[in-house]
Amino acid sequence: MKIRTILVIIQRSNGDVLLSASLINQLNDNLKPEAIDLLVNIDTLPIAKTLPNVRQIHTFSYKEKNENKFNQERKIINKIYRKYDLSINLTSSDRSVIYALLASKKSISAVEKNNLKAWWKKILLKYHFTYDLNSHILINNLKPLSLLGLNALNHQASPKLSEIASSSIQDKLRKLKITKFIIFHPSAQYNYKVYDKKLRDDLLYLLNTLNISIIISGGKNDIDLKIKASLPKLNNIYDFIGDTSIDEYIILSSLSEGYIGMDTLNMHIAASHNKRIFAIFGPTNVTMWSPWSNTLQASAAKSKPVQTYDNITIFQADMPCVACGEKGCKNNGEVSECLSNISPNLIFKEIEEWLSSNSL
Repeated sequence: MKIRTILVIIQRSNGDVLLSASLINQLNDNLKPEAIDLLVNIDTLPIAKTLPNVRQIHTFSYKEKNENKFNQERKIINKIYRKYDLSINLTSSDRSVIYALLASKKSISAVEKNNLKAWWKKILLKYHFTYDLNSHILINNLKPLSLLGLNALNHQASPKLSEIASSSIQDKLRKLKITKFIIFHPSAQYNYKVYDKKLRDDLLYLLNTLNISIIISGGKNDIDLKIKASLPKLNNIYDFIGDTSIDEYIILSSLSEGYIGMDTLNMHIAASHNKRIFAIFGPTNVTMWSPWSNTLQASAAKSKPVQTYDNITIFQADMPCVACGEKGCKNNGEVSECLSNISPNLIFKEIEEWLSSNSL
């Protein structure tokens, strides 16, 4: 039976949505369906809209109050129930597995390795897979292809470029007389992934001495705005926090010389553009979540204080607990001591050497 309609379910964060682009592209190229739709967390809708080969995006919210949750579930099920020939679920949560089972007769889903959690899913799902913590998330996301008898042909995941956003960003750069620049992205979705303020300021003072403009990027959430309010005033540093949409940021990334910053969506966007990357990692598993090299078709192999592969350099603390994979030291989503043990001077030294060797 020809697969005409596909639903891809991604109940994770922004980076996960972006890194599903390779799967979506290959489903489109191999199966040539009439439509590929997404079901995502509403917080990730802006980045989901930038993915190529997507017809329609359904959303849900984790933030719905209890009295509204039933109505939300009812509306989603009404929209997706038996509307698809194939559903692919990239998360193992109970809710997303049920969505996949309801959306189509043929469903593929991630499941937990723990059989106490996954047993009922394995009974109901004819096709299922587990995530390998020793493989990059992009590679894990492609596992459904093998269950469909398809080969993965290209592992690149890139967002679309908006002409309107391009015009807006280029006008802004022209007015500020910025030609060549590097992006510094100091924020992340969670506090435990954010560099210490003092170390961040120390790094900014060092970056300000370079003969290239530094644009600080960020959104409008509380973490970003708190950073914005505390930035030092420096003559070669341009504050764009809260001033760009996701479409505009993608253009900004495509025009930049490189990326310096935290383990977050913006880092993966830079990787999709093959930019020079200096990524600051805390407790995150780098094998699974490091920037993907499109040239090498590879990611970081294991945790090291400093490692470079292709155009990507990763910094981690030289501590026995790295990378623990927890949400901060007390697993409470707040502070990661390992981030406080990464020297700004070490980061700057690597950046300075790259700029010198490339005459930038």
